[in-house]
Amino acid sequence: MKSIQNILIAGSIMVLSGFTVQQSVQWEISNDYSIEFSATKAEGIFKTLKGEVQFDAQDLAASKFNFIIEVNSINTGNGIKNKHAKSDKWFDAEKYPNIEFKSNAFSKTEEAYSVRGKMKMHGIEKEVHIPFTYENNVFAARFSLNRLDYKVGTMEGSSKKVSNEIKLEVSIPVTKN
Repeated sequence: MKSIQNILIAGSIMVLSGFTVQQSVQWEISNDYSIEFSATKAEGIFKTLKGEVQFDAQDLAASKFNFIIEVNSINTGNGIKNKHAKSDKWFDAEKYPNIEFKSNAFSKTEEAYSVRGKMKMHGIEKEVHIPFTYENNVFAARFSLNRLDYKVGTMEGSSKKVSNEIKLEVSIPVTKN
């Protein structure tokens, strides 16, 4: 009798827990993503992005974005600028090989979505809000970061010619995993 009761309790817990488990949709990043940046005297792309995308518009609390961009994948269209950008005067790719973003909250806005999380670049981590859209299995974002907040470059010498605000345009197509 006691074993039947234990089986019924265990079965009830399993059935009820099926209704409370939050599971967002797992997405795989397609190879045709793009990460473009632009500023006065600096523009280009990052060619390497890796990450984890879990997103469900109906369950934002269970969603998460974790991205890693390889600094060495920067391409400005100019070999000398690429070398300079990777040097210790700018990104210091040897010491800080990655730019990382880890989400901690999502919200719905009037027109789209917003994700809040930690952006880590050049050894400095800051809280950022990134507005984005999600349409036809593509996440798209346009936002700006202040490079000086992350101590990327300085305001001395030729570095001062590059604007502080760097505009980013990101497009991440995904497929269901």
